This record gives sequence, C-alpha cells and structure tokens, in this order.
Amino acid sequence: MKINIGWLYPDLMNTYGDRGNIITLNYRAKMMGLDPIVNKISINEPEDSISKMDLIFMGGAQDTQQEIVNEDLKIKGSFLKKAINDGVPGLYVCGAYQFLGKYYREANGKIIDGIGAFDLYTESSKFGDPRCIGNIVIESKLFPKIKLVGFENHGGRTYLADKNCAFAHVIKGYGNNGEDRTEGIFYKNSFGTYLHGPILPKNPELADYLIKKAVERKLVQNVGVKCDRPFKLKNIDNKLENKAREFVIDKL
Repeated sequence: MKINIGWLYPDLMNTYGDRGNIITLNYRAKMMGLDPIVNKISINEPEDSISKMDLIFMGGAQDTQQEIVNEDLKIKGSFLKKAINDGVPGLYVCGAYQFLGKYYREANGKIIDGIGAFDLYTESSKFGDPRCIGNIVIESKLFPKIKLVGFENHGGRTYLADKNCAFAHVIKGYGNNGEDRTEGIFYKNSFGTYLHGPILPKNPELADYLIKKAVERKLVQNVGVKCDRPFKLKNIDNKLENKAREFVIDKL
C-alpha cells in the first residue's frame, strides 16, 4: 500500500533536526510493509498538494523563515485546516504548532493570525521570563504505559482553550507554557507539540500511531475496493529505541 507523506516547507521549517521525523516515518513505514512516498511541499507547490496526502509533517524554524511560511499559509492554510478536520494524521512541531492556533502575539503586541485549526493561542514570553529550553519528559493518555522524551526550545507560551485536549502532562520541563503542566495538543488525528529532538526516533510509538492511522483512513476511503485479505502491518522490535529513551529518562 502506498502512503503519501507530506513534508511541509522542508526548506524553511526544519530546525533542531526535525527532518529526523520524516526519516523515521519513511523507515518505519517500509519496515511495516508499506510503500511510503515523501512529498516535499513548499511555497512553490500548488496549494491543493496538501489534499493528496495521507500523513502530514511540519517542523519549526527561525523568525525570518516563519514570516515567509506565514504568508504562504494565507493560501495553503485552508487546505491544511480541511485535511486536519478530515482526520488526516499529522505532526506539527514548535513553529508549525503555533501556526495552527488562532494567533501569536509578539512581544511588541503585534498579532500574527494562525489558520485556526487548533483552539489555542500563543503569546511571546514577557521581559525577564526564562526561555523554555531543555530536555523534557511527558506522559500521554494515548500511551499510558510509557514516558515520552524530547527537547524543547521556545520563547512563546501556548494556552489551550480546553486543557483536556493536551497531548500530554509534563513530568519534567516546561511544555506549552511552563504554568499548567500541559504539553501540546491532540485533535482528531493530529498532534501539535514543542518536542524537538526529533520526537519520533525517540518515541517510536508515536510514529507508529501516525502511520497506522494513515493506513486505517486509507482503507476506509477504499472500502469499495475488493481485497482478498485485510491489510496487516508488520511489527517492529523497539528494544534499542526503548533502551535509548530509558537512558535519557534515567539521566534526567
């Protein structure tokens, strides 16, 4: 089965090794017996390219690059919002996470509108506030038997309209804002998060969740196609990944 993975703005939104998330999705999908196709979608690509994706990823960037992407999202944003609301699984890290909210308020008070896919807003840190930076450990109700790890580095503080929609609870680190112990958001099949690192190689369960949701959704769409037998994904041994993660947790 072919799985179209949309990598949004790889030339602009790729800070802190976030390309590792694409490498992980591609590798693990192949290990599961799938045929993943990575589609790079940037400012020169048609806006409806997003509509053809089975799984979407977008990373973070510096201010200059984010300004360019923000302008392009005025065109592509409606297609991305529709994909998210239609249940296309996705991972949106740091700057991408902020873009998907209602707005970002800069330190000077200027409001930068988001696409409004997630019910949240972000404000620049106040003068004297520490930057949210360092290793982070979280727990998510989606993965109740494990702890997830990552690295965060953000000045913005994000606030959810409904804290019950948080992706996870912070054990160590800052998370969304350093105040309410929430981290990220989970909406339909999409995740917004501040975890760099990148997040997926360190937490393969999340990568597999995204891939499996993409497969499930594609099977539902193709329900009229006759199959001799149900599509079954191959299991992957995560012993090495789990050991690496436990090492980070023990160190912290």
